[in-house]
Amino acid sequence: MNNKKQILCVEDDAAILMPLRYALEREDWQVTWANSGLQAIDFIQQQPFDFIILDVGLPDLNGFDVCKKIRLFNHTPLLFLTARDDEIDRIVGLEIGADDYCTKPFSSREIVSRIKAIWRRMEIQNQLQHISQPNTQPNTQPNTQPNTQPNTQLSTTPAKVWQCNDEALQIHYLGTILQLTRYEYRLLKLLIQRPEQVFSRQQLMDHVWEHPEHSLERTVDTHIKSIRNKLKQISPEQDPIETHRGFG
Repeated sequence: MNNKKQILCVEDDAAILMPLRYALEREDWQVTWANSGLQAIDFIQQQPFDFIILDVGLPDLNGFDVCKKIRLFNHTPLLFLTARDDEIDRIVGLEIGADDYCTKPFSSREIVSRIKAIWRRMEIQNQLQHISQPNTQPNTQPNTQPNTQPNTQLSTTPAKVWQCNDEALQIHYLGTILQLTRYEYRLLKLLIQRPEQVFSRQQLMDHVWEHPEHSLERTVDTHIKSIRNKLKQISPEQDPIETHRGFG
């Protein structure tokens, strides 16, 4: 039985792929190469992978579009490779479901380190999810520092409103499955587990993101906005996510 970690590398440039593949295989990981977006989607539908490395500039489909299609049925951790270093590209990549973002030229050793870091944080979060119980007690710790940042809380709602399926990474809202990215799922589940707790942006990033130190604060706002929009599609009159501004 093959217990090696399975890595899918989606890259059409062999000059970039070969040194990266060598570095990955030195870790005793099994590497599968796809040179187009459609081929990558086909591979993912045929077999499970432990990690996906996805180039944004592919010959057939934009890497962002490939990621969107993958996230409709698969939540394997994913890292984007791109020649573009614009902030908006990083934000878009993270918002549509990527776990990390690396610009070219890059060090293959850095990619390996990023993959390991994501796996470590995923393992820790999975362990915490299994041992933690919903905390319905409000946060009573004093905070003497002024805070003008928006803070987020889930309004108290009956338990039957929400149903979480950890294996499928799905949440039912009022009996309807929400189509969530992996980070949207983690965000919403955290709020469901702790409905009385008010979270700052930084607290949400620390709980949910694999690399909070490399993520942008606005990413949290964008994900919350996206979740709100999806909830309103099911029940336009309700807004179970509350934002508190100036809360200390």
